[in-house]
Amino acid sequence: MIDNEKEFRPYIPAEKKAPEITTASVLIGIVLAVVFGAANAYLGLRVGMTVSASIPAAVISMGVLRIILKRNSILESNLVQTIGSAGESLAAGAIFTMPALFLWAAAGLCEMPALSEITLIAFCGGVLGVLFMIPLRNALIVKEHATLLYPEGRACADVLLAGEEGGSEASAVFKGMGLAAFFKLLVDGFKVIPSDIALAFENFKGEIGAEVYPALIGVGYIVGARVSAYMVAGSLVGWMVLIPLICLFGADTWLYPAPSGTTVGSLYAQGGASAIWSSYVRYIGAGAIATGGMISLLKTLPLIITTFRASLKSLRGGHEAGSLRTEQDLPMQTVLAGIAVMIAVIWWAPPIPVNFMGAVLIAVFGFFFATVSSRMVGLIGSSNNPVSGMAIATLLIATVCIKASGDSGIVGMTGAIAIGSVICIVAAIAGDTSQDLKTGYLLGATPKKQQIGELIGVLASSLAIGGVLYLLNAAWGYGGAEVPAPQATLMKLIVEGIMGGDLPWTLVFVGVLLALSLEMLGVPVMPFAMGLYLPIHMNITIMAGGLVRLYLDSRKNTDAATKERQTTKGTLYCAGMIAGEGLVGIALALMTVAGLSMDLSHALYLGEGGGLALMAVMVFALLGFSVRNTAEK
Repeated sequence: MIDNEKEFRPYIPAEKKAPEITTASVLIGIVLAVVFGAANAYLGLRVGMTVSASIPAAVISMGVLRIILKRNSILESNLVQTIGSAGESLAAGAIFTMPALFLWAAAGLCEMPALSEITLIAFCGGVLGVLFMIPLRNALIVKEHATLLYPEGRACADVLLAGEEGGSEASAVFKGMGLAAFFKLLVDGFKVIPSDIALAFENFKGEIGAEVYPALIGVGYIVGARVSAYMVAGSLVGWMVLIPLICLFGADTWLYPAPSGTTVGSLYAQGGASAIWSSYVRYIGAGAIATGGMISLLKTLPLIITTFRASLKSLRGGHEAGSLRTEQDLPMQTVLAGIAVMIAVIWWAPPIPVNFMGAVLIAVFGFFFATVSSRMVGLIGSSNNPVSGMAIATLLIATVCIKASGDSGIVGMTGAIAIGSVICIVAAIAGDTSQDLKTGYLLGATPKKQQIGELIGVLASSLAIGGVLYLLNAAWGYGGAEVPAPQATLMKLIVEGIMGGDLPWTLVFVGVLLALSLEMLGVPVMPFAMGLYLPIHMNITIMAGGLVRLYLDSRKNTDAATKERQTTKGTLYCAGMIAGEGLVGIALALMTVAGLSMDLSHALYLGEGGGLALMAVMVFALLGFSVRNTAEK
């Protein structure tokens, strides 16, 4: 690949044809879209964040296509990761909003969302995300090749180009999946190991602890020590500062929103620090997260405006599909017709609770945020793309407009969440599409075939995501310890607050002002706010994974190339752990719904208290060492 010359030349020349859309690539891609979509849905509903599936999908595709099927087309592997990564992106957009509908149904405010509603919302949002991005490809991917780097897209291309190492790299993913699946079964299946280690300070009323879950260590390794440290700092403020203060000053007092007549002291006696956190601190965290999302959006507002203006200018210049294979997009007539059909379906389809005004809002905000997301992924990477901020902004405007039109109450709230869901999925899929098209541009893929691959991935994952959401809700219910659904709970609070719900606004504004203070001090608001909003037990485990990453990155006797290779291998191993735990979590949910149990805790005598905690600590340490050892090999 020649990247510095005036005329860019991809790895596979435009004149050369190589297999791309094949039966094998489509089938493997669909499987990975469903697998990574389900795993990321489970992860996001537990910890409020997802991880990119592009590179793990790429190495798995190379392992299967090259080693098992004896095929040797890099473009075929690229199409597999294109289809597979769509599942993760669609799941991320769906889980951040749609569980709010289940929470309202559980409270008796509305009926349970129909499976057809979830599928249609996901499908329409995903298709719009792909189609909105297609007219932007020439402007963002081709014309600005030297300025828009698309970090994850380039990294995925580099992994595919290093195809001769595909077998060993793919094995890291599968090892991670196997180990995580085994430990998830021990902890939540057979229940022979405690799921968490907790240390409460009775007189101080604070609490610290850690959950023994492989996926959390994997998340910490991927996000790194700095981000995970900010998350732990937020948890320490919540669990070791705010909770003790609430217990100290309000011990004999009833404080809203606790149940009427329940004092803080009796609440602590019944449920410990967790009861104080769920009744008070999480509202402070919600205010901080909402503010952090808006801050990230406002800070990028000049870039957003410039991006949108530049993209429209490029579009006005026109672009005819070239005769070369690497210049061929889906026909513009097909794109425009597809957009019109999707908007019409959103408006007319009975399962989707959106009126004409909502459909118009989706068309306007969808194209705007698809443009913004596609460009920002190129500038700062998908990990820093403020999709949650875009969703919050959309919800705020949509809820205000719906309320002004007279649709208040639960009808307006479900409509607002439906609009927010579509926009969130549009932004997530548009960013993923642009990233995949950048990978394809570097490799010499056919854009039209990649765009078809994205649509295939959207279709497969939209058919699966509804079942996953229903399954997890039926097994454990959203808002509990197993699937707290933090982002969706936040979106629910925002909509309820605007519609006039009885939110504890004092606590929310404490979080708002805390976030503003952190911003003034130069502290990243979002990771701190997530730490405040999530239980400390999760964040301590995430920090453990970050410390493993810090150890590997800070070694002095290892050269930079070796560090980079080991970091990548560790990332693949951790991605495998996340997928493995997520898949077993889905399997356990199926068993729970079916009334089956693997619980052996009563059949085996494993000791009391301290012995079980020691066993959990040993497992916790073993998981951390496994990540380090895999990366260093």
